[in-house]
Amino acid sequence: MTDSVNAEHEATANRKGEHIRICLEEQVQSTGTGPGFDRYRFRHQALPELDFGGIDLSASFLGKRLRTPLLISSMTGGTDATARINARLAEAAEARGWAMGLGSMRAAIENEALAATFRVRRLAPSIPLIANLGAVQLNYGYGVDQCRRAVELAEADALVLHLNSLQEVFQPEGNTDFRGLLRRIGEVSRSLGVPVGIKEVGWGIDAGAAAALLDAGAAFIDVAGAGGTSWSQVEKHRARDELRADAAAAFADWGTPTAACVREVRAALPDAALIASGGLASGVDAAKAIALGADLAGFGRSLLGGAADPGDGSAEPLMRVMARIEFELRAAMFGIGAATVGALRATDRLLPV
Repeated sequence: MTDSVNAEHEATANRKGEHIRICLEEQVQSTGTGPGFDRYRFRHQALPELDFGGIDLSASFLGKRLRTPLLISSMTGGTDATARINARLAEAAEARGWAMGLGSMRAAIENEALAATFRVRRLAPSIPLIANLGAVQLNYGYGVDQCRRAVELAEADALVLHLNSLQEVFQPEGNTDFRGLLRRIGEVSRSLGVPVGIKEVGWGIDAGAAAALLDAGAAFIDVAGAGGTSWSQVEKHRARDELRADAAAAFADWGTPTAACVREVRAALPDAALIASGGLASGVDAAKAIALGADLAGFGRSLLGGAADPGDGSAEPLMRVMARIEFELRAAMFGIGAATVGALRATDRLLPV
C-alpha cells in the first residue's frame, strides 16, 4: 500500500473522530428550522379505556421482532473512541430492544484493521443491525463487493446507503460527483442479497426521490429530515478555507423538516417501509412520527452524550435516556387511547396546529 493511500485511509478514520468531537462540543443544530413535530398536537383522550401497563410497543423490521418501534440512528465508528461508543450503543440496543444503525463503514473497507470498531453483533445478537456506506462512494470505485464486505464485517441484516450531497460540498475532502447514482443504487439493491435502504443525513427525502429509490430496488427509506444535526454546520468547524466556513451559515436552516418528509412520503407511498429520523428528542416526537406514517422512529445525537461520556464505562446512562424515551412514547399512546403501535399508526387524534 502506498504512502498516499495510507494517508487517505488515516484521514478517513480521523474525520470520524473529528465529527464526534464537533457534535459533542459545538453548536451544530439546525437553526431557523426544527423537525416539525411542534406543528402537530395529539387530541387528548380523557377516557382511554386501557391499562397503561398493557400498552404494547412491539414492532417488526427486516423480518425481526422488536420490543420497541425505535432505532439508534447511524452515527460513528472507525477509531478506538468510537468503537467504545458503538459497543455501548449495541449493548443498550440489545437490552432495550431497539434496532441499530452503524456509522459509515468506509474506514473499515479501506483499512480492515478498523473493522473491529463496527463489530458489535456479539453484543447485540437479536436486534436488526444495519451496516452503512455513503452512496456517493459508488461513483468512486465502490460496488457490490465493497457493500457486501460492509455487511459481512458487521454481520448486519441490511445495508443503508446514505445520501449526503451538501455535506460532501462543505467537506474539505468531499466527493461531489453524484451523477448516475440511482442506477448504481439499483445495481447494489438487486445484487447484494440483503435489504438495501436509503437515508439522508439531515436534509430530508421527499416523495419523488423516495419513489425513484424504491422503484430502483431500495427496501426502505429513512427520510432523515431537517431539524436536528446540520452537517453543513459540522463541516464548518472542519473547513480549511474561509469561503466554505462563511458559506455554511447560509445553510443552517436548509432542508425539509422531518415531520413534513414523513407525511409526504407516506401519503405518496402507502406501502413503503419508512423510518423517521432527524431531530427527534422525545418519545412524544416518536409517537408523532409514527402517527404521521413512520414504521420506526430514529434517534441520533440525542443519544450520543450518554454513549460518549458514560462515567463508569457502562451503558447505563445511555439506557436511562432510552428508557425515558420509551416511557414518553408509552404515555403518549395511553393519552390517546392507542394500545399498540398499529393503533398509534392508524390514529386520527394527531392534528395540525
